[in-house]
Amino acid sequence: MQQQRITGTITDSKTGEAMPGVNVLIEGTTIGTITDVSGKYTIDKPSDNVVLIFSFIGYITQRISADGRIVVDVNLEALLTSLEEVVVTGYSVQRKKDITGSVAVVEMADLKTVVSRSAQQALQGLASGVNVITTGVPGAASKIFIRGVTSFGNTDPLVIVDGIEQNLNNISATDIESIQVLKDAGAASIYGVRGANGVIVVTTKKGKVGAPVISYETYFGMTYPLPGNPFDLLNSQDFMTVYNIGRPGNELFRNGMPDYMFRGPAGAGAAMEGDPRVDPALYFYAPTNTGKNYLIQKVNKEGEDWFHALFKPAPTQSHNLTASGGTDKSKYMFSLNYLSQEGTLVNTRLTRYSARINSEYSVAKWLKAGENVSITYISAPGFSNQVEFGGIAETFKQMPVTPLKDIMGNWGGTFGGPDLGSSQNPVAVQYRNIDKDVVNNWYIVGNTYAEATFLKDFTARTSIGFNVANSYFSDFTATQTENVQSSTGDNSLAVSASYASTMTFTNTLNYQKVLGRHSIKAMAGTEAISYLSRSVNGSRSKFFSEDFNFLVLPNGTLTISNSSGVSENTLFSIFARVDYDFNGKYIAGITVRRDGSSRFGPDSRYGFFPSASVGWRISEESFMSNLSWLDDLKLRASYGVLGSQNNVSGDNSFFLYGGGMGTTYYDITGVSTGIVPGYAQTRIGNAATGWEENIVTNVGFDASMFKSKFTVSVEYYKKAIKGLLFSQPLPATVLGGATSPTVNIGDIQNTGLDATFGYRGTITSDLHFTASLNVTSYKNLVVDIPNPGYFYSGGLQGLGSICRNEEDYPVSSFYGYKVLGLFNSDDEVASAPTQTAAAPGRFRYQDTNGDGAITDADRVHLGNPNPDFTYGITLGLDYKDFDFSGIFYGVQGNELFNTTRAYLHFFQYYNGAKGNALLRAWTPENTNTTVPKIESTGSFSTSQVPNSYYIEDGSYFRLKSLVLGYTIKQNVLQKVGISSFRVYAQATNLFTITNYTGLDPELGGATSSFGLDFGNYPDSELGMMFGLNVTF
Repeated sequence: MQQQRITGTITDSKTGEAMPGVNVLIEGTTIGTITDVSGKYTIDKPSDNVVLIFSFIGYITQRISADGRIVVDVNLEALLTSLEEVVVTGYSVQRKKDITGSVAVVEMADLKTVVSRSAQQALQGLASGVNVITTGVPGAASKIFIRGVTSFGNTDPLVIVDGIEQNLNNISATDIESIQVLKDAGAASIYGVRGANGVIVVTTKKGKVGAPVISYETYFGMTYPLPGNPFDLLNSQDFMTVYNIGRPGNELFRNGMPDYMFRGPAGAGAAMEGDPRVDPALYFYAPTNTGKNYLIQKVNKEGEDWFHALFKPAPTQSHNLTASGGTDKSKYMFSLNYLSQEGTLVNTRLTRYSARINSEYSVAKWLKAGENVSITYISAPGFSNQVEFGGIAETFKQMPVTPLKDIMGNWGGTFGGPDLGSSQNPVAVQYRNIDKDVVNNWYIVGNTYAEATFLKDFTARTSIGFNVANSYFSDFTATQTENVQSSTGDNSLAVSASYASTMTFTNTLNYQKVLGRHSIKAMAGTEAISYLSRSVNGSRSKFFSEDFNFLVLPNGTLTISNSSGVSENTLFSIFARVDYDFNGKYIAGITVRRDGSSRFGPDSRYGFFPSASVGWRISEESFMSNLSWLDDLKLRASYGVLGSQNNVSGDNSFFLYGGGMGTTYYDITGVSTGIVPGYAQTRIGNAATGWEENIVTNVGFDASMFKSKFTVSVEYYKKAIKGLLFSQPLPATVLGGATSPTVNIGDIQNTGLDATFGYRGTITSDLHFTASLNVTSYKNLVVDIPNPGYFYSGGLQGLGSICRNEEDYPVSSFYGYKVLGLFNSDDEVASAPTQTAAAPGRFRYQDTNGDGAITDADRVHLGNPNPDFTYGITLGLDYKDFDFSGIFYGVQGNELFNTTRAYLHFFQYYNGAKGNALLRAWTPENTNTTVPKIESTGSFSTSQVPNSYYIEDGSYFRLKSLVLGYTIKQNVLQKVGISSFRVYAQATNLFTITNYTGLDPELGGATSSFGLDFGNYPDSELGMMFGLNVTF
């Protein structure tokens, strides 16, 4: 029988406008098509009695029986409002208007138009209450705080992707369908012990009913290093002037600026052109024979640009291929992703391959099953950011006169002349380690599930998930004969391999019933999670060859050092939630969860975590009916308790013992004929350690106005974190060589406001504009720490501890002496409170307690690295086929401790580069300055103690992204079988407004000592990208 054709036109039921791109599918088959630019479609029907399915994003799917017809026109209805959107929360979904907890929904339109190399980076500035601190290191994880610092240890939020906990950094942003951030107990307590730091719920893209769709997305780009003189360093001539003041009588500049410098077996010196000591015939270089080397370097009189020798323009490319489709019986989605990101710093890069597949099958009308699996491979060199020795810090420790390479083309450095300091050549280190410092990671993550509906109102779901990670790490340190710091050290190799697996078994039962004006949703479930990891490590020194093919541990000649580890823990949970809605006005929810964790002792193993939330949609009341401009207004409040086990290990309850050569191995017989293994306590156990509790109060309102053009959400929160899990430093006399256990030691409190404002409007029929602003204020306070009520963390060699975590002050508060100015005369020194090493040109400290002497008791809290507030602004403009968007991000009111000043403004630390600030240094003739006088040594009154000289304002405002795109008209594309085609250009980090003098004010760090700048890999570098998205 000859097939018949069905034709028709699809229009918007409200506007009557034609709808291009609507999916049209014959139910039970794979026969499908999409509407053209005029909303028209044509499809062949295999028989007379067929059912057509019409679907389009943001519209209600319709099933219409053709019943012998050859023309079927359809009016599709849009979802009522954004309030009707379904949001994935904990183990279930809710409509936006029914949510009473604090849930930030990331607008996916912002993610779809802006290219981000990771989902973590994409979150920055798009959700209130979420502070994302990124870094320029390719592949490095961003630091995410949800409503501030909640611990002295791990503050990372729980990330749930398709029901399984995993690393958000391993997911391609192009695979994401939706992101929700659960910020309070009302929303997150369903996750119990795992939700104390907040929860990020990610749903990846799934197949949809309709004809097969194939899409390809790609972009290419370049990232450019910071221009100019980022560290504001002296040139060679000014450096010589300053150096002769700071190091009088030095060999290097004794007779002015030399032409050459050298070092041989008899010593080092500086020389002019023609001096026989720098005759090239004397030059000798052997990488492993420093005793006979004779190195000659030509002085760089213009000044070596060490920063731009280390940082170079870097390319990035990404490719993503996705295929999806489905029928009413089955749906599928498959994607492949490749990302190659070179870092601007030499030999930093990220290579990521990933594949993701999911499918769902309707086995019967009441039963469906599916799976979701992803495989990811990531390769990146190991790189230590924010460290005092190595990496970026070495770029400001090299003198400008020291050349990158010597006269024979070998690496230059501090060994090749007199008085050059002892730092490493950072460029040589990075180039030598290409392909030798490697971290390779494999991740296999997925779950399989079955869901059955029965008795009309009940749905049972069971799911088994897994997350398996394998890692291999290789770290090689080459011989560095050009550097004084490492000239006598042997090369070395360290390798490690690890395996970790997490298995999750979840069962839930859902009940949903509408009884007149009453709506009830109930859910109960159990979850069992088991974790196991093993690792092995080995290292060895003195390899005969530095060729990568010979770098295996047996080829080293010194003693092998090795170790291994194992970690295992389990978690079993029972949970339930009930949501009640009366007449769409009054909403209430109750959640309870009981967790049992093997990380705690028998008497502390179980924790109970409840929460309650209420909402009042006051706009539905009759007395509000006259406010025609108000679409919806909901008042809401929540209170609950979350738990945490993040900072305690699985063996914390137990006393651990170990042994080793030189510690517990000894001659037990006393006749010196051999050694016998012995054991000593290595860690004290504490079975009384219990749950860390996070008690959260949240009140707020959500409003929608003028037909959803304007939206507002404002909420106040208070988080009281009690029983902080932390390993408190104790004296060795107490521990006897063992380490201390994790115990419950103190309390922290966070309070603040979250606010989000949005606008979405049509200016003309061709011009549409969107804007949003999210703001988060935040105040952090340490409430309680056991005697003495504080502890120190973070520091700089020669300067001491910088951060003091103390009651009634913020976490990671900077602590030291407040500088009132500089002494200008001996009379001022004599009249001031007694101060060690006080002298004209040196710091004058505040006598805080007024006792007439500057002592430890005069130290004060100098600054707070926690911001007063953060904010994000997104703008979007669509004109015909063009789209334009911008994202701005800002941080206000935080201080940073710029440790680079210790190296650039003082001579105590390194004979390295110095800053231009020293041209403004104090002298008897120049007393109107804040820069102390130039001296050869440090003292209490200059550079040997933390003080306010290092404190800077860390506030900044950044244009994070700017995108211009163009979508080719569909009537042009259909002729070649393409349904959509978009090209775009994107610029990132076009400008940053800040008073901070370091490379980048966006700084990470340890939770109890962040805001310290040791030379940070900047994430403020300019980027340019070009890309296209095409769908078939």
